[in-house]
Order: sequence, then C-alpha cells, then structure tokens
Amino acid sequence: MGHAGMAAAAVRYLRSVDAPPSGPVEALPRPQLRCVREDERAPVDQGEFRRVLGHFATGVTVVTAPAADGEDGPAGFACQSFSSLSLDPPLVAFMVGRTSTTWPRIARAGVFCVNVLGAHQGSLCRGFAVRGADKFAGVEYGAAPVSGSPRLAGALAWIDCTVHAVHTGGDHLIVVGRVDALGTADEDTAPLLFHKGRFL
Repeated sequence: MGHAGMAAAAVRYLRSVDAPPSGPVEALPRPQLRCVREDERAPVDQGEFRRVLGHFATGVTVVTAPAADGEDGPAGFACQSFSSLSLDPPLVAFMVGRTSTTWPRIARAGVFCVNVLGAHQGSLCRGFAVRGADKFAGVEYGAAPVSGSPRLAGALAWIDCTVHAVHTGGDHLIVVGRVDALGTADEDTAPLLFHKGRFL
C-alpha cells in the first residue's frame, strides 16, 4: 500500500471509531525538563560508547564558511554529525566539538554551507579532518549563492545556511542552520559513508 493509501485507511479508521471532527489541534503541555546532574551520569565507558555508536552508519559532509573579516581564507571541517531538522521553517543541524578551532571562524562568519560528499571523496574528507593545515590547498570550489561559503566541486549536494541557533550538548555544540538555498549534483553518484571507524 502506498503512502496515499495508508493515509486514506487511517482516515477511515479514525472516522469508524468516532474520532472528533478535524479542527485546530491543541498543543500538548510542555514537558518538565531539567539538566542531568553530575552524580546521575550513567557509568558508560567512553571506548564502549564509541564502539557501539560506531555501528550506526552515517553520511559524511564538509561544513564550510567564507573568510570572516580579518581572516586569510575560508574555513571548513569534516563532519559526520549532520541532520535535517525541520521542514517548516527549513532547518538543518550539525554537531561540532567545543574544542574545534574551525567552529569559532564559522561562528564569526555567521553562515555556512554543508557539502554532502560522494564515495569518491574520501581523500578530500581526510584533508578537512586535519587540524592546522591549509585545508583548501588544491581543492576546487565555487561560492554558494547566498552565503558565499565554499561549495566543493564534486559534492553530491550542498545546503547553504545562516546560523539560526547554537545549543550546548555535553562536549559538543549543536548548531542549527536556516536553509537559504540548496541543490544537488547532476550525476547519480553513491554517497560517502562512515561505519565502524572507516569509509565504506
């Protein structure tokens, strides 16, 4: 059964059980949230945490930003912690370590472009994972249409964003971006995937 058929079946079922007529949906009460105290942290070994979470295969991206005032060149880093977040408004999110030396440069620019890498771009990803190097040396790129962030040649897709919000998440920051423009490459290429500490 297709999505439309499933939706129609759900509507028929709801009508059969005398569901209230459709209308404005009342918001649920906000859940009671609180921070986890230090003494409440689960005793999870960091090595085991990495090992188990490594079973979750992810796509690989490079997040880039244009040079902010007073900087010599653009910024960028390899990122596998990327996700779509919201359709309305269109939002995406990525996670970056608090000790990252690239994130402050992206924050100063206030904009970024997420470049979704293809299976042929493993070496490009490794170059952007190195600290302190000139990551853009020999890298072909153009400018994303709204932010001017580097749009890497050969990437499967690109998402041009403005920094919308930044939240804390343990030893990482959760960066939310409002999508201003996006697009895909013309060719149908397999994605670069990361699984158990290596590219697939």
